Amino acid sequence: MLPAPCDEPIAEPTRPSAALVWRTRILAAVVLGLWGVLAARLIQIQWMGHADFSQQASRQQVVYEEIPARPGDILDRDGRVVLATTVSAKSVYVVPSRVRKLEPFAEAVAKALHLDRNQFHARLKRYCKKHFLWAKRRADDEEIEQLRKLDLPARTWGLRDEYVRRYPLGRLAAHVIGLRDIDGRGRSGLERALDPLIGGRPGRRRLARDALGRVIDVQDDWAQPPQRGRAIATTLDIMIQLYAERQLDAVMEKWRPRHAMAIVMVPQTGEILAMATRPTFDPNTPDKVDDDAWLNYAVSAVFEPGSTIKPLIVAWALDRGVVAADETFDCEWGAYRMGRRVLHDHHRYGELSLADVLVKSSNIGMAKIGQRLTNRGLYQALIAFGFGRRTGVELAEEAAGKLRPLDQWDGYSTGSVPMGQEIGVTAIQLIAAYTALANDGRLVRPTFVRFHESEGEQADNWLSRFYLRITGSSPDSPFGPNVVSETVHPDVARWIVQVPLTDVVRRGTGRKAQLDGFTVFGKTGTAQKTDPETGQYSDTKYICSFICGAPADSPRVLVLVVVDEPSVGGPHFGGTVAAPAAAAILRHSLRRLGIPPSPDIATTSPPPRISSER
Repeated sequence: MLPAPCDEPIAEPTRPSAALVWRTRILAAVVLGLWGVLAARLIQIQWMGHADFSQQASRQQVVYEEIPARPGDILDRDGRVVLATTVSAKSVYVVPSRVRKLEPFAEAVAKALHLDRNQFHARLKRYCKKHFLWAKRRADDEEIEQLRKLDLPARTWGLRDEYVRRYPLGRLAAHVIGLRDIDGRGRSGLERALDPLIGGRPGRRRLARDALGRVIDVQDDWAQPPQRGRAIATTLDIMIQLYAERQLDAVMEKWRPRHAMAIVMVPQTGEILAMATRPTFDPNTPDKVDDDAWLNYAVSAVFEPGSTIKPLIVAWALDRGVVAADETFDCEWGAYRMGRRVLHDHHRYGELSLADVLVKSSNIGMAKIGQRLTNRGLYQALIAFGFGRRTGVELAEEAAGKLRPLDQWDGYSTGSVPMGQEIGVTAIQLIAAYTALANDGRLVRPTFVRFHESEGEQADNWLSRFYLRITGSSPDSPFGPNVVSETVHPDVARWIVQVPLTDVVRRGTGRKAQLDGFTVFGKTGTAQKTDPETGQYSDTKYICSFICGAPADSPRVLVLVVVDEPSVGGPHFGGTVAAPAAAAILRHSLRRLGIPPSPDIATTSPPPRISSER
């Protein structure tokens, strides 16, 4: 008999193992933890990071476009003649990413804008994914009109307003004014040196764009307006500048030199009335400038000054009491041995007065003065007159010249330096040094800036910092504006100008600089150039210079002309090559400034003897 169903045993349910339970719990905890982290992150994004992410999204949708500032004008000394100004021009850009057929597009645009078809097509192909590419900067009206007639798709090209620098007088004072590049940056001359004043401050505006990067809105309420540059009135006198340049053109035609330069300066203030260099260029067409025309040789070319250094050495020796104005020097009849070296004069001289040492330009007389001063005294003289450092004129390309440290001088230096060898100067240094003689012993810093639009003291402070950076000293002098130092005693400076330098023009090497109605003072210089192949002084290559001023009793104008390596005609001396041009520029400058003729002055009274070192 079968047992009843209710009597069957019931099986116990199988319990999960302990390991499975722990795995399940860990998995649940991990899932809950991940959800918790995700929830916390969402809360952080929504509440705490909302502002940051909103700004990031805004940055992706907004761009800032720079708005260029209009550079200030550069004017003449009266603020009437514009030397450099800025006008608006249209520039053409293309959008290569939107051009479907590059070759016909390139051919059409290149023809309208007078571009090289192959080069333009290559650029389009290279930047085919770009959204912006300049086709031609500063296109003229005719080119733009031709481009519009092509009926190109509007989204493939466009126009932008840009500033372009114009120089109304072309080549006139080109090296002084300088130029700006196509992006508006000053590259040379005053355009570069005074760019923080002239260049202005660019502004910017906010542009909104869509997801494809296309500009959809210009938000002018966020614009930062540009600040235009300040206008600068230079010290240049346009009529004197024009005349000086014409004289240099005549010098270049007659003597065929490598270079020529001229500077006209007011010795009391350092104001430069004219500075010209040949060869020159037209800043309106910089693409057509010869390589040798870029350099402003008046501030950048370094050369041995020759005999033009002699009056400065004599003035220092007088001031230090090592020579007297009424003593004489034995010039050894043209040959003088200094150690292993024999010095010669161009002519045989016996006894010469101190004045005649300069009038006759005796190398032997100067060597004997150098022996009295010693190398240390000669070095101090050159430093005192500003050699070996930049003058601080507002041209960034100014060179510092060449003045070796004193410990590199030797016995040859004692005889060479007083006659203008073993030292390299620039034309601006040389004429600046002569301001100490023409300005009662006060050395003056040359300047091109007469006045400028100023915002409080900001512009003046910038000019002070510029001078400090260039020269390492402050322009604020106890002697007056632009005066660097009191170099020699006023009586010494006046005697040098009114006695020996006046006699140089009356009866010496500068006779071709005489002017009717004015007592002119001056000094010639004829320096041999070094032959790069032999390392010795050349007998055929010279630097001819002449510096002069008037009236001698109260100098109002200084003129320096330097002619580098005249190649035709002859003889090639400072008195024959440079003096006539310098005298013509001086005569024109005196008339232009309205300076009346001066009476003839005596040249016989010496200054008081300066016996103690100052």
